[in-house]
Parts: sequence; structure tokens; C-alpha cells
Amino acid sequence: MNNKAVIAMSGGVDSSVAAYLMKQRGFDCIGVTMKLFANEDIGISREHSCCSLDDVEDARSVAYSLDMPYYVFNFSDRFETDVIDRFIHAYENGITPNPCIDCNRYLKFDKLYMRAKELDRDYVVTGHYARVEKGENGRFLLKKALDDTKDQSYVLYCLTQEQLSHTIFPLGEMRKSQAREIAESQGFINARKADSQDICFVQNGSYADFIEQYTGKNYPDGDFLDTNGNVIGRHKGVIRYTVGQRKGLGISAPEPLYVKAVNPVSNLKLASGIAPVTEYLKLGIPVAIGTDGPASNNCLDMFREMFLVTGLAKVREMDASAVDAKEVLKMATVNGAHAMGLKDCDVLAAGKYADMIRIDLKQPNMQPIHNICKNLVYSGSKANVKMTMVNGKILYENGVFAEELQAGKIYQTCEEITRKLCDH
Repeated sequence: MNNKAVIAMSGGVDSSVAAYLMKQRGFDCIGVTMKLFANEDIGISREHSCCSLDDVEDARSVAYSLDMPYYVFNFSDRFETDVIDRFIHAYENGITPNPCIDCNRYLKFDKLYMRAKELDRDYVVTGHYARVEKGENGRFLLKKALDDTKDQSYVLYCLTQEQLSHTIFPLGEMRKSQAREIAESQGFINARKADSQDICFVQNGSYADFIEQYTGKNYPDGDFLDTNGNVIGRHKGVIRYTVGQRKGLGISAPEPLYVKAVNPVSNLKLASGIAPVTEYLKLGIPVAIGTDGPASNNCLDMFREMFLVTGLAKVREMDASAVDAKEVLKMATVNGAHAMGLKDCDVLAAGKYADMIRIDLKQPNMQPIHNICKNLVYSGSKANVKMTMVNGKILYENGVFAEELQAGKIYQTCEEITRKLCDH
């Protein structure tokens, strides 16, 4: 086996010690620093960046002391599109991003890995606190580091089997204090250098300030609404809040809410974008489907909503497997009930309300039936609904509404409201 490695050197103590340990193992090593952005382009001073000139010089100093060739690779174009733009898009859509994961996925273990192969290197080595082991079945396993306080395996979950088989984490079996002791014993210039705590391209931890400065956009204040559409407070711009956030809202409520509703047709009609449903699901956020109101959605058809949720997700991700039919059906049923606080009608079970619909599966649009979930989501229509039952009482069956609904009166009231709105 050829023991040739590329050492990803950030200028910090961890990657420097990783380089030293690989040299001790007899590896033929090349030190590299990835230039991810120009500080002046994003408006931060060099002392706040892992891409500063000081960091490059620290890495170069360690590499030379270890008799290693050293290079700086410019990956700024990929960093902007694959990390910064994704970071901004996440905040604009209420998602809490982790740019370190994207940096590892698209740069350290993709772009850098490809560069390593071009240089005839067998391994990519980093200073992450994590471990790679080969299991009994031959698959490579990503495991937590020995030092629980420094474990970074969670930001490396995206590594493929091929990448894991060509990756070494020398610090996985040691504690941070041991790494610093090694650095001091070798006289490394960065032996006592402070650990980086914030996202490298965000100054002082103010994500919203960075986004406004970088994009040049103004994110205006607006209203906080409860699930009934009532105004309950004012927010300071959408980028300052993420799904699941409880603190910093400036409003009080008796209990926290955790459900995210998606209205895809309304978003299309109003050109407000495509919700990142796939990202919500990856983060464990329960998603419900709604139809909004007639002002922004002329067709209140949940079947159409279900199809658009999965269809738009597939186009957005360019992945035909994104948001499968079973998950979408759950959004329209169980999750929808939970979003409205209706825990007694989320599923058909003893002790819960008998809320259900009966679907005609014999109509042409539902044939052939290979997978009922897929038929309902991809082909289903409101025309397939033959019966609607609420709390055990049939309110609609075969085109006829129950008398107590007074459907004619409801339609008349809708027309009267419409005329009043048009007059104004």
C-alpha cells in the first residue's frame, strides 16, 4: 500500500498535530490549505476567519517544520455556491443551517478528495475528532471520538463509503489536551492558538447582519400570526427566526408550537418560492399540508396539494425519490390533525373520533392499483371522494350533502362576501 496523504491544514493546532502524527506513521504527506473566500468580499477582518493570512502562514510554518510540501488551493467559487448561498437560503426559509456539514460534504471530502486523487494521494487527513473503523461486513463505520467534549462525527455523517475508506482522523483516539501537549513539544507556532467557535465567514456570530450585508437585501419587520391567523406580535425580519425557535420572539404563549405548515399552491400563485420540504424532514420537523384560503388558492383540493408537495420537492432537489408518497399522505392526515391541535382525529383507532373519507378506487384515474399510497398522492382527485364522515356522522355521500350543512346557504354567504370584497 502506498502511504501517501493530503493533510487539510487550517492553521489551527488540531490539523497541525494530525500532520505530525501522519509523518510519525511514515506517511508521505502534502500539506494544503483551502482558500474558501476573500475576507474583504464578505466584509470581515482577517482575525475572524480561518482563511486569514495569519492562518495560512501558521499552516505553512508547521508544514515546513515537518519537511512537508505545502500548497494553498483556491476553492472560493465552490464555497460561495455550496456553503454561503445554502446558508442564506436556509435562513430565508426558516431553517437552521449547519454550514460546517456542507463544507465537509462539498469541499473537504469532495473537492479536496478529488484533488488528492489527482495528486496520486491515497488519503485525505483532517484534524476532526472522529474515528473511522472497518466493520465485520467490510463496510466503513464513522464513530464518535474518544473525547466526547470535542466529538465532531455529527458534521461528517454525509461521508460516503468511498470517502470513508480514504479518510484518516488521527485525533479520534486522543483528547484535546494531548493534542496541545504534542504541539508544544514540537514547538508549533499555533500550540496555544484558541479554538474557532463561530462559523468562519460570520463575524461576531451575527448571522442576520451577515446575510443583509452579503445579499444587500432588506428583510422587513412583520406580524407574528397564530394558527388562527390572529396577530400576536411583531417580528424583526424572517432571517432572524428559524423553525422550532422558542426564544427571542418577544411574545408570550401558554405552550410552544413545533409544526410547520406548507401551502404549495399558494406559494406558486403568489411566486413566494418552493418550500424546502426535504430539508425540513431531514431536520426532524413535522410538516403538514394546508390549502390556505381562496384569496391565494382558488382550488381547495388536498389531493392536488399532495401531488404538488412531492412534485415540487422532486424538482427543487432534482431527485425523483424526494418526499415519497407515504410521507406526503401522512402530512395531509396525521400531521394536519396535529398542526391544528386535533389529537383525537389523527388516526382511526379505538377512543378517537370517526373522521374519515371513502375513496372510489375503481375510477380510471386510480387504475392500475399497485400502491394505494402512490395512487392517492400522484393520481387522486377530489372527484374520487364518495363519502365524508366527521365524528361518526356522514356529512357527504355520493354527491349529496347532509341537510344540516345547508350547503346552499353556505354558497350564498360566500357569494355575498365576495361581492362586498369586490365593491371595496
